[in-house]
Amino acid sequence: MGDLPLEVKVDIPNGKSYTQPTGLFINNEFVYPKDKKTFEVVSPSTEEVITSVYEAKGEDIDIAVDAAIEAYKSWSISAPETRQKVLLKLADLVDENADLLASIETFDNGKSLQNSKGDIALTAAYFRSCAGWCDKITGNVINTGGSHFNYTQRVPVVCGQIIPWNFPILMLSWKLGPVLATGSTSVLKSAEQTPLSALYMAKLLVEAGMPKGVVNVVSGFGKIAGAAISAHMKLDKVAFTGSTLVGKTIMKAAADSNLKKVTLELGGKSPNIVFDDAKIDAAVQHIIAGIFYNSGEVCCAGSRVLIQSGIYDKVVETLKKAVEDIKVGDPFNPETFMGAQVSEVQMSKILQYIESGKEQGAKVITGGKRSEGKGYFVQPTVFGDVKGHMKIAKEEIFGPVVTLIKFDTVDEAIEIANSTEYGLAAGIHSTDINKCIGVANRINAGTIWVNTYNDFHPMVPFGGFHSSGIGREMGEEVYHEYTQTKAVRIKLDTTGFK
Repeated sequence: MGDLPLEVKVDIPNGKSYTQPTGLFINNEFVYPKDKKTFEVVSPSTEEVITSVYEAKGEDIDIAVDAAIEAYKSWSISAPETRQKVLLKLADLVDENADLLASIETFDNGKSLQNSKGDIALTAAYFRSCAGWCDKITGNVINTGGSHFNYTQRVPVVCGQIIPWNFPILMLSWKLGPVLATGSTSVLKSAEQTPLSALYMAKLLVEAGMPKGVVNVVSGFGKIAGAAISAHMKLDKVAFTGSTLVGKTIMKAAADSNLKKVTLELGGKSPNIVFDDAKIDAAVQHIIAGIFYNSGEVCCAGSRVLIQSGIYDKVVETLKKAVEDIKVGDPFNPETFMGAQVSEVQMSKILQYIESGKEQGAKVITGGKRSEGKGYFVQPTVFGDVKGHMKIAKEEIFGPVVTLIKFDTVDEAIEIANSTEYGLAAGIHSTDINKCIGVANRINAGTIWVNTYNDFHPMVPFGGFHSSGIGREMGEEVYHEYTQTKAVRIKLDTTGFK
């Protein structure tokens, strides 16, 4: 404690070495926290300690917030082209460092390298999209008659942001892109399980030309640093991605402090519906992408697959074979699709759900166990004969476990799809476009994918209904989340006009 350098050398199993920051990133510098306490970072695929990093506590959050407030004075009124230049340079730096960033992400999170590379490509694309919005965040002129002149402005905010462990770099981009585009400033806390890539990205922010204090990155625990951000009296907004349970805690803290603006991107138990007229081979590939991508650690995972009775047996047969062909293991192997779960705690939770499914009478079609050997690996698991009352059909597992549910009619499919407290995403597979649109209109979810799944684009908003959250990421909508509307009404003196 206290003797860890602010940067350390890290050797990655794929032969790469790099210099990893370990301090808190405040005012464009890596600094020690007040009490110089550290915590260990463990690689899920090796179960070995990668390094330690410094932990932020309440007083450190105060310092970071003050830095963000000071930076806001000039950044909030900076020219759009200034902010655009930073974002475009940042995107270029992400591309230039793509192999290293993907390797850090895989080592720290456990996901496969091919999944990490996809994350990095999406990150660069999103920063470029945000750059295009810098000069398009406009207000309106409102006509109320000749006696007054009225206009609105979009005013940026000082915000706290808390990102999850399943997509560390990608979720960082979803949070920081709008901050940089709107002229807002931020204190961002990474997940304690995966702090490394956020700290490395902080180095790239400096290299991109970001002024001091605009973005401050801290490592730490949710119950300490996260709680301090959520309840901070000087922040205008808090944005969180993570579980619904924690999201409720953050919303309460925001309300009890200063009623700060809140956006929450939370959990899901998303239905993925396959109709009799679907193209089975394509649908099966989208089912796999929907649940086994990123080792199943995806908030919008298509974890409930609803299959119409006419093709149920054929889909099960095709899916079983395809799932058993999924390569699980060493995440640095280019052929590996499914890496490790993020932690031993998460792996144990997933295995408990699998046992629950067995005990409640669901049939294991394939998988159902921990993979042998070192690392937190779980076999991709498919359950059949699943009933709506079972825990595996109702609760978010956040792992590579999918439940198959048979249905007969369109109305039955919609009823099953909507029988959840969540409303994040859904998938529809059919060759009848009229059916697809009709079903999409009746499903209660923020994102509906048709003949695809987990298919994101920077211009398409993402977020959920009900217990899946409040507000939206990406698209035009996100820029409203990171600004507040100011209305100006001017009474005109028209008496001298002739």
